[in-house]
Amino acid sequence: MNKKTIMALTLAMLLPLTGYWLVKYYGKDAVHMPAHYFYDSIGVIQKRGKTVNDTLWHQVKNIQFTNQLGKKVSLDDLHGKIIVIDFFFSRCPSICPGLARSMKKVQESFKKNPDIVQFISISIDPENDSVPQLRKFADKLNINHDYWWFVTGDKKEIYDFAFNEMKANIADTKVDTAFIHTENFFLLDTNRVIRGWYNGFDTLKMAKLARDIPTIMLEKDKKSPSIFREFIPYLPVIFIGIGLIIFVVGLLNRIKNKTNANTNT
Repeated sequence: MNKKTIMALTLAMLLPLTGYWLVKYYGKDAVHMPAHYFYDSIGVIQKRGKTVNDTLWHQVKNIQFTNQLGKKVSLDDLHGKIIVIDFFFSRCPSICPGLARSMKKVQESFKKNPDIVQFISISIDPENDSVPQLRKFADKLNINHDYWWFVTGDKKEIYDFAFNEMKANIADTKVDTAFIHTENFFLLDTNRVIRGWYNGFDTLKMAKLARDIPTIMLEKDKKSPSIFREFIPYLPVIFIGIGLIIFVVGLLNRIKNKTNANTNT
């Protein structure tokens, strides 16, 4: 083989391989997933046929409410959906109207694909927030009632849920345990694991919330990894094979052209 042929073969193998490593190196952190919060324990999972240790993140338990339409609803009804939760009460004269307006802006950013996320505003004053009162509050905002619930329920269950499941007093250390009045929105992924909390009056935090919702949708369940991941270790070999095929096809064309040229002469 002459020098040109050797160089062509080397380039044919190295270029695809170099491209693979560049994509792997620069693309590994291209999408920054929101962090997980509040782990419960360390357990084991099956990964590629092997048993490995993994963090078991706190999964928010189910709770049942009554929404502004008078329907019984629960978190279990939202299987496969991302959830955004805040706490409010309809008679609130201070932060609640502003938080509701912030929530509405986020909801409106998902008008074209509303099915991916459910917004839930939980009343912390259920004794006074009847279904008609919640409906009145929601109607003032002109919201989509299917994708944003204003809910009421048993007060003790709501407060237990806020502190034991949502960890509201950890996310907001200033919150009053006797009256949950926090400015935070809480983001739960499709497994109901808390992925962040965002101050409803901070425009940068609200923008981040709007970005984090579709970002989480890209995340794959570790228990059900994409079948394409199994091919990742073999990608270098695949790229080298493609390079060799390109080289061989080019070489055959070159031989063919030479043969045709000799025949014509």
